[in-house]
Amino acid sequence: MQEKKYEACTIPDQDADFVDNFSARTCASGTATGPAAVHPGGHMPAHGRLHRSVGDGVMQKSGQHAWLIGASSGMGLEFGRLLVRAGWTVTISAREPTRLRDAATEIGATPLCMDVTDRDAVHASAKQVFSKMVPELVMVNAGDYRPMPLEDFDVDLFERLNRVNYLGAVYVLGSVLPMMREHGDGQVLLNASAAGYRGLPHGAPYSAPKAATIHLAEALQPEAARWGIRLRVINPGFVDSRLTAKNSFRMPGLLTAETAARRIMDGLDDKGFEISFPRRLIWPLKLLRCLPYRFFFWFIGRKVLSS
Repeated sequence: MQEKKYEACTIPDQDADFVDNFSARTCASGTATGPAAVHPGGHMPAHGRLHRSVGDGVMQKSGQHAWLIGASSGMGLEFGRLLVRAGWTVTISAREPTRLRDAATEIGATPLCMDVTDRDAVHASAKQVFSKMVPELVMVNAGDYRPMPLEDFDVDLFERLNRVNYLGAVYVLGSVLPMMREHGDGQVLLNASAAGYRGLPHGAPYSAPKAATIHLAEALQPEAARWGIRLRVINPGFVDSRLTAKNSFRMPGLLTAETAARRIMDGLDDKGFEISFPRRLIWPLKLLRCLPYRFFFWFIGRKVLSS
């Protein structure tokens, strides 16, 4: 299978566009961006906890910056919308510039075009974002998916999904963790998947890098915590999107992008390592993870492949 070609990830005068848009967004939201607005080292402190506003149920916390990677559509875009409503300054990144610009305009965010599979581009984008206003939240939500039965084994598909779904997160962490350490705080959310709990038929190219992402976060979390950084994972079930539209089976617990974004927003200030939903899908999958292989493969053969 030929890898999908995307429109070049460039926006004319992107550096100037990013500065102009960023200044406009922060000024419009009442967030100062000059030296008087930051602590020594240039970072905005994380004051207080999120609280609900009156009437609309949106979590409020003003004067903060979030960088959402993979947020030009679906759950990432809806999460960005909620953050903007709550008073956050939001920068969104994706690799398709037209869709990205339209999405940013729609929710009132600043666009920064970036291909998460390009390590140099990720590092350059991170430096650009952190130089303007250090984000207290970085979310890695870029992802790709295609189901693959064994008879259609496709090495190219494995490579493509591994670059987007796993190495993309590695590239982002490699750039933002040292910068966050310098400023002494921050939260990083890696959108993995409940599919990473255990390998399931037709999902190998997708679930393997998702499992790797979960293990990556588990391995780095204790050390990141010593740097004052909260490294966490999001493990959603099925969320309605252009990716899940590729599935031909009934998806239990299918959520809208808006509902999924709300679940993330509700868990943003929790102390736990994982944000996962919906429970009626997550708990059975976690139970499967605990089964010995003998019983696990029996269950998969009888209940999954047979259907």
